[in-house]
Amino acid sequence: TRKQKAGPIMFGPAFPVSASDVKDMIMNLDELRKNLSSVDRQLVELIAERQRIVGDIGKSKRGTGTGTRDYAREKDVLDMGRAQAEALGVDPDLVEALLELLIRTSLESQERDRVVAEGKGDGRRALVIGGAGKMGRWVADFFASQGFTTTIADVTVDDGPNQFKNWTDAGVDFDVIVVAAPLAVSGRILAQLAVLKPRGLVFDIGSLNSPLLDGLKELRAAGCRVTSLHPMYGPDTRLLSGRHLIFCDAGDAEATADAKELFAATMVEQLDMGLDDHDRLIAYVLGLSHALNIAFFTALAESGEAAPKLAKLSSTTFDSQLLVSAAVAQDNPHLYFEIQNLNKFGLGPLDALCDAARRIRETVADSDEQAFVELMEKGREYLALRS
Repeated sequence: TRKQKAGPIMFGPAFPVSASDVKDMIMNLDELRKNLSSVDRQLVELIAERQRIVGDIGKSKRGTGTGTRDYAREKDVLDMGRAQAEALGVDPDLVEALLELLIRTSLESQERDRVVAEGKGDGRRALVIGGAGKMGRWVADFFASQGFTTTIADVTVDDGPNQFKNWTDAGVDFDVIVVAAPLAVSGRILAQLAVLKPRGLVFDIGSLNSPLLDGLKELRAAGCRVTSLHPMYGPDTRLLSGRHLIFCDAGDAEATADAKELFAATMVEQLDMGLDDHDRLIAYVLGLSHALNIAFFTALAESGEAAPKLAKLSSTTFDSQLLVSAAVAQDNPHLYFEIQNLNKFGLGPLDALCDAARRIRETVADSDEQAFVELMEKGREYLALRS
């Protein structure tokens, strides 16, 4: 057969492009990518320069006693960014999101530097029982950053420098002892500590007080300095600004004040709460929210519908709920069971959840639109109180 004469390359109907045109387009694309890479490098250099300035600002704040976070300044930065973006024809939401990320990173750096600079450790000794667990490790790292000589006791580690498999082998001669074990185990450890009568500050970081009350009371009766803390954040938390840390006085106001002082260099919001009030509220904050998400993914898992098919039909609400439920599903099921099972107030919110689901079903089954609307309006009014 005869060779066909090379003709123009067709990009779509009636749009011929010659081979030389394609070569020019490729060369132009390569040049554009080089220019983009150059801009990206400049962006990284500017971020690095910004971080250096942030460090200097942090030092200045510490020197003058100024707080780490300045909400008015943050608003000015975001407003300036949006205005400049609009003037340059750039998406203001993109610029605001970028600036928020930079601000958050700056705050993380300043908070970390302040914790180190104002560290309360100064060579003091801390023991974290359960220190190889997720939150236990967070606490151990936090104490280490403050200059404490930190010892970890956990059944999952081998005996070695500053770590013990059995916490009793570590002794109780520490300035601070933190109990970060599972709830049921923590209750027993607190009771054992009461017998040993440590001289330092003792506190737990449990999600509930119900299983710990006896141990806390025994420590107080033994004359120990004891209080109870509940971090309302997870072990992956890097910035404590906007996070809550609950302090439950176990009968020793001075011990609670000393525990608060350990977190004074951070931006965490400290909340005071009674022991019984804590568990009653946590039954809703954790118990109800966990149960709702467990019910959601259980209903999906047992629906018989394939996950890929549902993913194709997902909506904004479904995706949001799925995101939260997926995080719950990946967490420690034993801890979640303890939060449900060991809280003496735990069944009330679960009963309320079952009753709410039943009422929703009844309104749908009875075609009672008015009752359905009333449920939503009542919820809207309640949720408006939170804002």
